[in-house]
Amino acid sequence: MNDELDGSARKVAGRVKWFDPTKGFGFVIAEHGGPDILLHANVLRNFGQSSVADSARVEVVVQQTDRGMQAVQVVNIEPPGGDEPISLPDLACVDAGDVTNVPLEPARVKWFDKVKGFGFANIFGTADDVFVHIEVLRRSGLADLQPGEAVCIRAVDGPRGRMALRVSSWECAVTESGPSGPA
Repeated sequence: MNDELDGSARKVAGRVKWFDPTKGFGFVIAEHGGPDILLHANVLRNFGQSSVADSARVEVVVQQTDRGMQAVQVVNIEPPGGDEPISLPDLACVDAGDVTNVPLEPARVKWFDKVKGFGFANIFGTADDVFVHIEVLRRSGLADLQPGEAVCIRAVDGPRGRMALRVSSWECAVTESGPSGPA
């Protein structure tokens, strides 16, 4: 997709080469070639996410600057991978097709450690922790979560407690479920 917008801005589809939330930036590779596209954390935050997974498919509005091609707006993010089952033993019984039938629940990130590969969130209105695994996060199109970050989670009861099946940014979840908010 290379739709011309105002002036030098245009819409480009591509894949995330890498994104480091700690550094505050990463790069996108356009589907139709060309130079790497800088994706700054502020542009991603304006879309409602604090991170994006490597290899996620993105649509961004780009502009040529003195420092090269830069994304100025994120239009869409699709998680990498597919709908194959998540390879976590505690989630082996969950059918990937059933994930969309699990309701979105508003939550706040308690903590997440990318190095350890997991963290926890609290569903609003409950004291129960929801376990969030890095693989679930990656398949949701995210690379990291920040303490206090508002998200929406599709969670199920697992053998050791509640576990996230999908994690969405609050803004994306509101858009996904309509103007009244998450279901």
